[in-house]
Amino acid sequence: MNLDQLLDDYLSHVAVERGYSPHTVAAYRSDLIELIAFADARGGTEAPAIDLPLLRDWLWAATERGLARTSIARRAASARGFTAWLTRRGLLDADPGVRLKAPRAQRTLPRVVTEAAVTDALAALSARAAGGAPAEVRDLAIIELLYASALRVSELVGLDLDDIDRRRRVVRVLGKGSKERMVPYGAPAARAIDRYLDEARPEIVATATATATATASGSLSAGGGATPPETRAVFLGARGGRMGVRSVYRLVAAILAEIPGTGPSGPHAFRHTAATHLLDGGADLRAVQEFLGHASLGTTQIYTHVSSERLKQSYRTAHPRA
Repeated sequence: MNLDQLLDDYLSHVAVERGYSPHTVAAYRSDLIELIAFADARGGTEAPAIDLPLLRDWLWAATERGLARTSIARRAASARGFTAWLTRRGLLDADPGVRLKAPRAQRTLPRVVTEAAVTDALAALSARAAGGAPAEVRDLAIIELLYASALRVSELVGLDLDDIDRRRRVVRVLGKGSKERMVPYGAPAARAIDRYLDEARPEIVATATATATATASGSLSAGGGATPPETRAVFLGARGGRMGVRSVYRLVAAILAEIPGTGPSGPHAFRHTAATHLLDGGADLRAVQEFLGHASLGTTQIYTHVSSERLKQSYRTAHPRA
């Protein structure tokens, strides 16, 4: 088998057997297509062409093009996964990826929103939702849940109705690698979610159904039709379909843009903020790891550095001999 065929098999392996997300599989595909093209330019079309000198030259060429350290590190990780798989398949005598080194990706501390800023944002949303407009009631529930449960935006938009246990105030989340976890949420989020599910969501569904029916009636002569509203998704858009990641990004960006000095604008701002506030409040690091769905405790430990930086800043601001 040539490298193109092997790549197809490998991507199926990581998607099906390893449970990697579509985003991760797409990143692997992009990197490894480039690697195979690099090998092909040197006359290599079979697995043995992927040796250590070729891998090093490939990364060096990417460095010469000015790619960021994070991109180089990701390419190295993609190549190591591929060569390890080729070795397990018996297509390489030894795994060259084991000896492949790449620059460590620079890890920046996540920026967080202060408790006062979160309070202001939620108060503003609550005031808007008081009028009962379905979209504004929904938006309040989204932000309350993002902050209360520190969900990734992909996890939030993927929620189905049976994933929320309203009596126990927990949400079932399917995270990275198809790993399932149960995450609690507090009373304010519960009130926002209950109101959305009891009042706003049925109204969104009814409006979307009426629109779809009218559209279908008007297009019968042309043989057309309309898509009915989504029945399983928790969070729905105006047309009744499952909300997408970009819609939530725009919502969070708009909210934080109204509060001076909040810094980050993506949904991860609330995830970072929730994790940091938990640690600031004395939560156990391993409990926060489970809460966030991190596979490694080392990933969670970055939030201890965030809390440390906040402590230093408070000290420098408040202590008379700082």
